Formats: sequence, structure tokens, C-alpha cells
Amino acid sequence: MTVPRRADANDCRPRALSLMLALFVLATPTASRAQTTQEDSGHIAPPPATQPMPPMSTQDMDRVMDMHDDPLLAMFKLDQFERAHGDDAYSTSWEAEAWIGRDFDRLWLRTEGEHENGITDARIEAFWDHAFASFWDWQLGARHDFGSGPGAPASQRDWAAFGVQGLAPYWFEVEATAYVGEQGRTAMRLRAEYELLLTQRLILQPELEANVYGKSDPDRGITDGLSDFEFGLRLRYEIRREIAPYVGVVWVRRFGDSGLQTSQSGTDAQLVAGLRVWF
Repeated sequence: MTVPRRADANDCRPRALSLMLALFVLATPTASRAQTTQEDSGHIAPPPATQPMPPMSTQDMDRVMDMHDDPLLAMFKLDQFERAHGDDAYSTSWEAEAWIGRDFDRLWLRTEGEHENGITDARIEAFWDHAFASFWDWQLGARHDFGSGPGAPASQRDWAAFGVQGLAPYWFEVEATAYVGEQGRTAMRLRAEYELLLTQRLILQPELEANVYGKSDPDRGITDGLSDFEFGLRLRYEIRREIAPYVGVVWVRRFGDSGLQTSQSGTDAQLVAGLRVWF
């Protein structure tokens, strides 16, 4: 008669470990599901849409949800509309620009002029504006000079224009434009300005501008070389971002017979007051 061998404690130990591991593996998903159910118990599903969105094309979805990343935009800015007093004379001047287009290509319009002693001297420019780098644009277009008063018909000029404008380091706005006109005329305009925020509404704006011509133009009172140089300092108060009255002082230095209203060179200091509007 064979007597059964009593199980050794060493043989039972691996079996017990295997059983415990199996129970742990089976219990883990159950505990996780229980925890998730407990966490989601406070979630309230939103009500169904009262007006479900009908099927639509990609173009319609861009329009309805405003998802297009290159929309058609436009802006108009009357940068300066001011009355100036200097040398016992008053004058009215303006500078304005407008553009319409998308992020990379725009139609850009610019005009400026001055009326003094019955004579108006003005210009208008139209450009194709193309962004070639961050904050920098090429500009290609045309310029037309015109006026009214004595000698105005003979003083009209047309130019082809090419330039660059953008935001230089330290937030200087820079503009440089070259012109080629009839009868071999050439010109260049350089301009820079900066906005110094004294407060959120009070802004001091210095501005430099220089005009250089390749040849004299007696009908417009322009001498060759550096024709005129202007430095302005304007302090504006923004009632709103779009509306800001301002006061300031402007120094204008004319060389040779560069003044259309004055037939001699010299420096003219002017006190100005005006309005800046954009939308």
C-alpha cells in the first residue's frame, strides 16, 4: 500500500504567486472602469442642436465660420489734416493713404498736398504692394503731381515709382521710394517716423522726410540734389484709437529755388494743429 506524499511547502509557493498575479491582472481593468464611471457621473451632455447645420461646401464653411486665413481687408487713414502757421502765413496740408487687398498683395493709394496763398501743390500715388518679408513690402506703381493757381498747368508731372516700406528695428516706420519721370527726370523720397507712447492715449511722433531730385524743374520750383528736408514733432491725444487731435511744430529747410510758394532757400518753422483719423 502506497502512502500519498504530503505536498511540500516549496511546491505550493509558486502556485500561490501565480494565482495572486492572475487576480491582480483581472482586477486592474475593473477598478479603472469603476473609477472612470465615478468621475464621469457628474458630466451633463449638451442638448441637441435646435437648428442643425446643413451640408455645405468648403467655401461656404469659410464664410459662415470665418475660417479663411487670407481674407480681403481694407483700411483708410487720414494721417495728417492740419493747419500751419509760419512766417506770417497760413497753410493747409494733408497726408492720407488707403489700401485694399490680402496679406501678401494689396492696392495701395497715397496722396498729400498743401494749399497756401492761393496755390495748391499736391500728388497722388498708386502702388501694387507685395509683402516679401515680415513687416516689409515692395511697392511698384505711378505718381502724378498736380496743382492749381499760377503756373499749375505747366507743373503737372507723371512718374513711374518703385519703393520699399516697412518696420525697421526698434519700431521705426521707414519708407523709401525712387521715381523716374519724363525728360529724364529722377527723384527719391526718404521718410522715417517713430511713435513714442507717453501714456496709453498721449503719443509723441517725430518724423523726418527728405526729397532728392536728379535735375532742376523751374516750373515746380525744384532744384537738383537735396531739394527739401523736413522734421516734424507732433503730440496727439487719442480720444479713440481711430480719432486723435494733435499739435506740433515742423521745421522745413528748402535748398535753392525749391519752394513753390517761396522763390528763395531758407528755413521755415511752423506751428501746426490738426486731426488724425483712420478706419
